[in-house]
Amino acid sequence: MSKQDSHFFNNFSLVLGILFAVTLSLFAFARHVGAEHQGKQVTTDPRYVQSVEERLQPVARVAVAGQDNSALKIESTGPATAAAALPADGTAAYEIACQACHGAGIAGAPKVGDKAAWGPRIAQGNETLYNHAIHGFNGKTGVMPAKGGRADWPDDLIKQAVDHIVDLNK
Repeated sequence: MSKQDSHFFNNFSLVLGILFAVTLSLFAFARHVGAEHQGKQVTTDPRYVQSVEERLQPVARVAVAGQDNSALKIESTGPATAAAALPADGTAAYEIACQACHGAGIAGAPKVGDKAAWGPRIAQGNETLYNHAIHGFNGKTGVMPAKGGRADWPDDLIKQAVDHIVDLNK
């Protein structure tokens, strides 16, 4: 190795070492600033504290025979919560629940837009499709859970979602 090559290698190594040291210094500084300022702000944020308290609530309460269980009163979620969770129409229901399987073909679900797969199903009639969607279906080509896994949705909403899927595949 020549003297010039050795000199270049030494200078190059020195520059890389300095860049590495600067990078580590910036990383350490950023960690210090985050720990000193951001960490304190996050842990004192009321929304963060509330979300932690909600997650730390017990997931179940046990009633023991022969003891006072009056504190275990069952709390109703109320109709407002249930109504807010319902989609407005069949299109929204499809986007929330149906599209997960019928968009990707999961568990043998026919993909929306695959007219060859949907043709025989649509030919069976809407009542058969409604029945399979509402009560579930376990066939040779795939499995469909009742109401697409959304047992809390009314039958009429499921029928609207089926109508929407049929319209997409005509």
